[in-house]
Amino acid sequence: MVPIPHSSREAATHVWLVLWKAAHAIERNASRSVSALGLGLSDFAVLEVLLHKGPQPVNIIGKKVLLTSGSITAAVDRLESRKLLRRTADPKDGRSRIVQLTEKGRHLIARAFQKHALDMEETMAVLRSGERVELVRLLKKVGMLSNCGHVYRKCQISSCVDSEKPQRQCAHCKRTSANRPGKRS
Repeated sequence: MVPIPHSSREAATHVWLVLWKAAHAIERNASRSVSALGLGLSDFAVLEVLLHKGPQPVNIIGKKVLLTSGSITAAVDRLESRKLLRRTADPKDGRSRIVQLTEKGRHLIARAFQKHALDMEETMAVLRSGERVELVRLLKKVGMLSNCGHVYRKCQISSCVDSEKPQRQCAHCKRTSANRPGKRS
């Protein structure tokens, strides 16, 4: 194991701390934004995926919104009991269930998403357009490597993290953005 210089360790932990605090503050704003319509973040995320991606299998929704199989089932049950979505059998795979919005659910999430988008614009107003693009690029750069589980200083896979536009495939393990854990398309 290569020893990390003390100053690098402090810098990396400081970046992590600032990122964590910023993410927490943004999540609080997002939570306030959607809770005004009687939704929690998980329920909002499920409905938002269905609004923008159309009907989806339960397990795919869970992966897109970073919920475990038990949590996605509970969220779908909760939303189905409110008549915001319905489950139907997958015609291609009888073992799978397809989730789709009801008219009531579509109306609620369309209104909620519009409000949420405005609230997030307000939250992000501190960043200019170019800064937003750069922030997204840098977060994807860190996220790609973190999702692969590789240690940059160990494997030096600069080809997938140092380019102007992060690659969609890790040069080290060949994982693509489509099969990385937690990737939301």
